[in-house]
Formats: sequence, structure tokens, C-alpha cells
Amino acid sequence: MRLSAPCLYRKTLGFVFGCRLGYRLMLGSGQGLQRAVQHISVRFLPQRGISHFPPLRMRLIQFRSSTSAGQRIGLELDGEKVVDLNAFDSTLPRGMREFLEGGDTSLQIARRALDSGQHILSRSQLSILSPITNPEKVICVGMNYVDHCLEQNVPVPKEPIIFSKFPSSIVGPYDSIVLPAESQEVDWEVELAFVIGKKGKNIQEQDAMEHVAGFTVAHDVSARDWQMKKNGKQWLLGKTFDTFCPMGPALVTKDSITDPHSLGIRCRVNGNLAQDSNTNQMVFKTEALISWVSKFVTLNPGDVFLTGTPPGVGVFRKPPVYLKAGDVVECEIDELGVISNPVV
Repeated sequence: MRLSAPCLYRKTLGFVFGCRLGYRLMLGSGQGLQRAVQHISVRFLPQRGISHFPPLRMRLIQFRSSTSAGQRIGLELDGEKVVDLNAFDSTLPRGMREFLEGGDTSLQIARRALDSGQHILSRSQLSILSPITNPEKVICVGMNYVDHCLEQNVPVPKEPIIFSKFPSSIVGPYDSIVLPAESQEVDWEVELAFVIGKKGKNIQEQDAMEHVAGFTVAHDVSARDWQMKKNGKQWLLGKTFDTFCPMGPALVTKDSITDPHSLGIRCRVNGNLAQDSNTNQMVFKTEALISWVSKFVTLNPGDVFLTGTPPGVGVFRKPPVYLKAGDVVECEIDELGVISNPVV
């Protein structure tokens, strides 16, 4: 009768796994029993550093509503509806960074809110913000697409090229990009961004995805004159003017994406396709970037990585093309969504 114990797994682990386990135990030999124990340890027992909760598959957003004060956290449903997480549980933080600092506790509350079918708002009545507005760090990667390196006729980097934007450059997915009076050469760059969900230092590549909360679309707006000609050719000032980092529309949890390194990525300027590539062109993927940067700094929940842009930017066109007031820039990544920002 002891051999019927595997049936206890059927409700939670699936009929097939239960039957496979029962078969292994019925082998009777010591070798068969040893394999069965190994099977249990691999398939069913908790593994170090891995969340043991069911997949989340969520699209987290930050928003403001005319019917409630302040910033709030929500879940995007079908593009038209949003679950108000703070209405479901008033103890949840109202900012994404603080929400992510809550770890699995916050995420499981969000899952319960999603399953409840309650506190649903119409997206059209909300002001959608960047999915994170106050990260400790915005970490950027230069020349991280093979085809972008070919566009510039430069070697593919052997190590990640890291720079930064100030968090004050972040705006929402539909906010305006403001052309600064100090620059005449403002350019576009669509980028895949990911957000850290778990603190870490000296993270190994094989553990890196455990530290990722999710992915989103970013626009690394760039003043090429300040990036390439001024300020000693240091990139920071040219990258970090106010409004130079639109992001959104949602922070898509990593289990919602088939493969973050095989997604179509595009940028349109006034409806015309300017950039069109795939994230499989990235030189250094998410895991490598986390491992590399965490050698130097501790990564904290809410930290944002912008992972580089594909070819098609304005500065390398002949003649160069730059953004002007009245333009509209759309950045799109498969499975993540579209952000659309007017230029003023």
C-alpha cells in the first residue's frame, strides 16, 4: 500500500509525474529506488533560490486615477481593463520599487487580486505612468547589438560597455519628449529593458534570472552632440536630459515571455519604420549583464537595465536625421507592448 503514496502528488504535480514516480518505486531494486529518490529531489523538492509559487504571468503597471489620490499599482488585463491592487489590499505599497522590495509576498497578493475579479477599472480613465519611476539605478549598455555595431563599422565589444542615465529622465509610455534648448541633435533608440526584483552582488550567470522581476520597453533618447562631441565625449549628459527615458507600458513578469532574447524590436518615427531587428542580436544577454554589473555594484529591487539598441538610429543616416517638435516616436517590442511619445 505504501506504493500508492505517489498518488498524493497527482493533485498538485500532475498525473503524469505521479505515475512516473510510482513506476520508479515499483522497480524494487536499490538502483531503482535510488533513481526514484533522485527523481523526487529534482522534480518535487524546493531548489535553492527558486520561487516555489505558481507562475505569475502578470503585466504590472503604475497609474493615477481621477477617483483616487496619488500613484497606484495595478495589473493590466486585456489592454482595456486594470486591476487596482491598492484597492484590493490597502497594505500594498503604491510604488513599484517598494512593491518589488516586498518580494514574493507582494507578488502573491497581486496574484490573488488577479484571481478575485474585483476592483477592475477602465484603462481609458487612467493616466499610465512608467512602470517604475524611482529606481536607485538606471544602468545602460552601449553597442550591445551586433547589427548596430556593423552599422557603425566598429568591433563588437568583448566586454559590456556600461553607462548610466539619471532616474529623473524617466517619463511614462505616452508622455512628451521635451527637446532641450542645449541640443540640436536629439535621436531615437528603442531598447529592451529589464527590472531587478531581488537584491544581489557578485551574481553568477546561472542564477541571474532569479533576480529579474520582468521586462519592459524603453526609449533611450540621446542628444548626439552632447554624447559624441561635448563633455569630453562622456555619454552621461547626452543621455540624461529630463524626459529622455520613456518606459512602459507595463512591467511584464519574466514567466509571461517566451524568450526575452528572441523578440522583434522596432521603432517608428511618424509612422515610418526606423529600427527593425530582434533581441537575438544582443551581444550580452540579460544573464551576462547582471553578472557583469553585479561585480561592481549591489543590484537592488527596482534597478533598471537598458540593454542597448539595434541599427537604424538617426545619427548614422546619410545625411543624419534628428527629432523635431511635432514628431511622434513609437517603440515596440513583441509580447511587451508599444510606447508612443510626442516630441515637443
